[in-house]
Amino acid sequence: MDDRELLELAAKAADIRLEWDGDPKAWVPTYYEGKTYHGWNPLTDDGDALRLAAKLRLDVSMNCYKAVCIELPFGRDNWINESTGFDTYDEVLVACRRAIVRAAAEIAKSEVCPAPENRSTSSAGAEQ
Repeated sequence: MDDRELLELAAKAADIRLEWDGDPKAWVPTYYEGKTYHGWNPLTDDGDALRLAAKLRLDVSMNCYKAVCIELPFGRDNWINESTGFDTYDEVLVACRRAIVRAAAEIAKSEVCPAPENRSTSSAGAEQ
């Protein structure tokens, strides 16, 4: 799955109506809110990724094996793992953002997972 497909599915999971702006060679994912278009790319923007994780109530963890892990909210043993060498802080951020977007895409593809606003969580989560 390419990045565009990942972003489209992640937006669907978060109930964001994503549009693509600009030249097809350099499309920018955007959404319209109020009277303004906003860029949206949780693969490259920490804030977008954090808001996506919070909206979907994802539990993101990093372990000693240099992997970012997210348990999907349906079924057992459904995990998204994103590994890198984690040699730099930037690599950790890239892996974390990608894991969040991949988890959101899997949620959108799932037919058994309820809409984000109907999901319950046992831990307090930030809401936007």
